[in-house]
Amino acid sequence: MTVPMAPAELYRHGLHLLLEKDIAAWVDLWDEKGVLEFPFAPEGWPKRLEGRAAVSDYMSHYPDHVDLHDFPDVEIHQTTVPETIVVEMRGVGRLVETDRPFDMTYIAVVTVEDGHITSYRDYWNPLAVSQPGADFAGANR
Repeated sequence: MTVPMAPAELYRHGLHLLLEKDIAAWVDLWDEKGVLEFPFAPEGWPKRLEGRAAVSDYMSHYPDHVDLHDFPDVEIHQTTVPETIVVEMRGVGRLVETDRPFDMTYIAVVTVEDGHITSYRDYWNPLAVSQPGADFAGANR
C-alpha cells in the first residue's frame, strides 16, 4: 500500500508535471469530483469547473498557449486544516502564439484528500488579461 502524498508534496509534484507539459498526469492528480474555481475570473471566463473531466477539458490545450519555463517563487503555507494549503507562486515562460514573455503571480487555496486534489481556488490576476500583449486568453478560457 502506498501512502498518499501530503498536500504540499503533491502540489510541488503537480508544478513539475506542468513544466514537463504532462497535462494528463497533472489531471490524474485530481479527484474524480474535484472542483477548480477562479473567483476573480473576468466576464466570459469560467468561474467553476466541476469534476476531473471538466478540469481535463480546460487544461488540455494549455501548453499550446503558454510555454511554462519555471515557477521561480513558490511559497506553500500550511493551514490549520491539514488537508488544505495556501500557495503563493509565480509562473514564467512565453506565450506560444506571439513569443512574448509570460509572467503571472498566483495565490491558490488547495485541498487534497486521499492523495487527490478535491478543491483548488485559483486567485490569478484578471487585470493581466487586459494588459497590452496579453493574448493568452485561450490558455485560461
